[in-house]
Amino acid sequence: MANHTATKKSIRKNAQRTVVNTQRRSRIRTFIRKVEKAIEANDKKGAAEALKAAQPELMRGVTKGIVKKNTAARKISRLSARIKSIAA
Repeated sequence: MANHTATKKSIRKNAQRTVVNTQRRSRIRTFIRKVEKAIEANDKKGAAEALKAAQPELMRGVTKGIVKKNTAARKISRLSARIKSIAA
């Protein structure tokens, strides 16, 4: 256990950040799951709407440091490609 007050404070801050980051990551995954569910159901319109809702969440994750920028761009790109392939 830490002895310095500053170290104790940083431990408390890290614990709180972990909780918040876990919630944010879970929220992002939920939005992605909604898109994938619509893709599996061959619902192109629903999938497109779900992706439109998921994009800001992913980018918010980038600004908060949950997801890297290229990772978010890759996920969005792959999801949109899967949505385009529904009609084909």
